[in-house]
Amino acid sequence: MEDFKFSTLEYKRPDFEGFTAFATATKEHIEHAGSYAEVKEAILAYDEKAKDFSTDATVASVRHTLDTTDEFYEKENEYIENTFPTIMPQLLAVNDALMNSPFRADFEKEYGKQFFVQKELEKKTFCETNIPLMQQEAKLCNEYQKIMATAEIPFDGKTLNLYGVQKYFEHEDRKVSKAAVRAYSEFYHKNETRLEEIWDELIQLRNEQGRNLGYENYIPVGYMKQGRTDYGQKEVESFREQVRTVIVPICQELYEAQARRLGVSDFSCYDEKRIFPDGNAVPAGDDDFMVNEAAKMYHEMSPQTGEFIDFMIGHELMDLKNKPGKASTGYMTCLQRYKAPFVFSCFNQTIFDMQVLTHELGHAFAGYMAMRSQPITDYYSESTDIAEIHSMSMEQFAYPYAERFFGEQADKFRFAHLQEAVTFVPFGVAVDEFQHICYANPGLTPKERTLEWKKLEEKYMPWRVYEPDDFFDRGGYWYHKLHIFLYPMYYINYTLTTMGAMEFKKKEKENHDSAWADYLNLCKCGGSMSYLETLRYANISNPFKQGSVERAISVARDELMSSRFMV
Repeated sequence: MEDFKFSTLEYKRPDFEGFTAFATATKEHIEHAGSYAEVKEAILAYDEKAKDFSTDATVASVRHTLDTTDEFYEKENEYIENTFPTIMPQLLAVNDALMNSPFRADFEKEYGKQFFVQKELEKKTFCETNIPLMQQEAKLCNEYQKIMATAEIPFDGKTLNLYGVQKYFEHEDRKVSKAAVRAYSEFYHKNETRLEEIWDELIQLRNEQGRNLGYENYIPVGYMKQGRTDYGQKEVESFREQVRTVIVPICQELYEAQARRLGVSDFSCYDEKRIFPDGNAVPAGDDDFMVNEAAKMYHEMSPQTGEFIDFMIGHELMDLKNKPGKASTGYMTCLQRYKAPFVFSCFNQTIFDMQVLTHELGHAFAGYMAMRSQPITDYYSESTDIAEIHSMSMEQFAYPYAERFFGEQADKFRFAHLQEAVTFVPFGVAVDEFQHICYANPGLTPKERTLEWKKLEEKYMPWRVYEPDDFFDRGGYWYHKLHIFLYPMYYINYTLTTMGAMEFKKKEKENHDSAWADYLNLCKCGGSMSYLETLRYANISNPFKQGSVERAISVARDELMSSRFMV
């Protein structure tokens, strides 16, 4: 469908019965195949059927997040999430038939070993006993997401959602930013009891799933569901320690300089987003202006990105404006039938909007390239620890175009964005360690878990100070991070991939053509290789090796420390 537009796509409920029957027939074809050609034909036909099924489900999911108050798509999304686990046995049976086929080696020779690595992970992370647990998990996640999406925060004479109030965190009037953070905190405090209950139930449900699969808790399952095959908890712990010893001191120095720049002696959490005393950089135009400038940027960046942005705009594959009832999140997903990425976010007239236009569109560009470079849908998307390199690196490739979006405030944008990229990392590893603590210690009470977060802030963010007796002061800040609830064991990816993005920053300064060639290779390879294999293919360092964090962060550190904004 060359002329399709997302807004007018006809929605069809995914045909679970038909897809299940097709899966069963495919299994039988593979088992009775007399040649590799027959096996290949069966799998490719199944792959096409899966594209249609996946696309129908994705349309429902996207439209649900576009308006969480739309009862039709809320019910459709709930139906899909409840029904999908029930057909997993039939889908996994196709994998088993292929893995046991005498023609497996032929398939692996043509499509690579990673195909079967992924199938083994799918098998290890599913059992029928877990179906009702997965359904309950999805229900709780939807409840959390709806609480976030329907937030109504009275502030500045308006009723704002979570994205709307965050704009005021950057306000040049300290009293306003302080009041905005307090209003944000009060929303979570008001919902604390139910959020405590949801998180507690999710921990118990996920740990039970882990035990049903033969593990002590959910942590190994979470790693496998993130596609991690060539590193584990020990490597992640080593990386977190590098962050603590290398990046935390840099952040401390950056915030001390920021306090001097702002002229405050009692630097607090509500000052962290106020980078400059006369106000942070703001977009030079409205939402449509930003998208138009992004289109120009991507056309100048490369022929591939120019073709990509025309495709995205022409088919209405971005929904970026903030609206009531819209889910408080940002993501990229794929409509496989059309080889089309879709980008979702909520603009709020801060530098965040530029991050959306580079971060989420970095994901989308990678998906666009992989879907046109890889032969099967299993390779259309990569493991999550690779995915964030695409997005964060695109943010760096966009730096030379900042004047287009921010005019004379472009240097402010670049400094603030780079500082945020560095200072984010300690928070990111804290989120990861917090999840490990919670799943490994399910007997902790809700208040004890919140105290554990407080300890992690002292460990990784020693500069952070809240208002005394504030909800955040006793450890409530973690409640706002939706990944903890919705995407278990995901968050470390943002920190690992920051190292990859900083490497691309270094490559870009040394040789743009070489850096862009490596980036294109990274995007095109999709999920066809493991994490460490992909890093080697794209000439990116292994972040777990001692000294790698210090090397990766050095260019950003030097650029920040030598900036005219440091005082």
